[in-house]
Amino acid sequence: MELRRVVVTGLGAITPIGNTTEAFWQGLVSGVSGAAMINKFDVSKFKTQFACEVKGFNPEDFFDRKEARKYDLYTHYGLVSSAEAIRDAGLDQEGVVDKTRVGVIWASGIGGLDTLISEVSGFLKGDGVPRYNPFFIPKMIADITAGHISIRHGFMGPNFATVSACASSANALADAFNYIRLGKADLFVTGGSEAAINPAGVGGFNAMHAISTRNDDPTTASRPFDRDRDGFVMGEGGGALVFEEYEHAKRRGVRIYAEVMGAGLSGDAYHMTAPHPEGLGAVLSMKAAVDDAGLKKEDIDHINTHGTSTPVGDIAEPKAIISFFGTHAYNININSTKSMTGHLLGAAGAVEAIASILALQHNIVPPTINHFTDDPDIDNNLNFTFNKAQKRVVNVALTNTFGFGGHNASLIFRKI
Repeated sequence: MELRRVVVTGLGAITPIGNTTEAFWQGLVSGVSGAAMINKFDVSKFKTQFACEVKGFNPEDFFDRKEARKYDLYTHYGLVSSAEAIRDAGLDQEGVVDKTRVGVIWASGIGGLDTLISEVSGFLKGDGVPRYNPFFIPKMIADITAGHISIRHGFMGPNFATVSACASSANALADAFNYIRLGKADLFVTGGSEAAINPAGVGGFNAMHAISTRNDDPTTASRPFDRDRDGFVMGEGGGALVFEEYEHAKRRGVRIYAEVMGAGLSGDAYHMTAPHPEGLGAVLSMKAAVDDAGLKKEDIDHINTHGTSTPVGDIAEPKAIISFFGTHAYNININSTKSMTGHLLGAAGAVEAIASILALQHNIVPPTINHFTDDPDIDNNLNFTFNKAQKRVVNVALTNTFGFGGHNASLIFRKI
């Protein structure tokens, strides 16, 4: 069976460093940190009091008040970012595509955590009578944003959610890619959104000792590959992409950002939350992606790493890169955009795929900011693009996303 080619024709982003794709990109190349003290709730009793929140976002700028109340914040982010991608791809006009051939695969690692907290807290504070909001369950479940995108735009192709912790939206993109090249649909709106900066989210990750507690200096707290990193910084937002069959896109005459070349998935089979210390699962996912793309290792110019700023993960991933790429690893511009956005959890894969695609477009690799001290356990002969964006020809980019449970996903995009 001959597989169809898949390209990217639309992008949308709402992030801690910019609420549109263009603003996000400008934040990345400028090395802007999205971290600041948390405004959403009283953090005075929490070990971590900062995060990378989305700034200046008001749902009522996009939805009327009654409609806005029907959605959890993670769905707000999903609907807004996907609408930008849909406009960007020219899908917001009637009759331009067969909507029965347009699907939606949308991810969230957690779903409507704000809604769960609100509804359960209300019950516990009450008189024991269950007075739950009728929208409680539909607002909370992790698949509902995919449903709302479909309903809002009339897309009747395959419609579902992927949940694989921090790899969730990378899995969504991989599934969309495969469905299109197998002929199951012509287009997909795909990506992910997350909104877990709330008492349960921060408190839960604090209990795991997973997030930074650098409350005295939030903007430098996300320090991927730095000796003094002390955990990731929570982020929130959404990233959306339109994947389209190549000939279909050509017939429509739309802008093509990049070609989707390959997707590789693997499992660590090692630990509930920690990666394999030698990065064996990461090696498998990168190898699978390169093989799927029909490329050579030497074709890869840029890797947007998972790079969360955790003590163990930031050692394992460079080991995996060197193990798989060998000497070519030292020719690759490596970065971690989480140093600026924080970790968007289930939305990370989509947002970082957008960053990788824009690196192809502009021949600029955004920096890994907040590097102060080399870690002797990391091979610092690798080019981590520390502290300043670097201009170089980027023809092929790979992006890695790994999740609790040992879920690994690698995606490859090529300039077209």
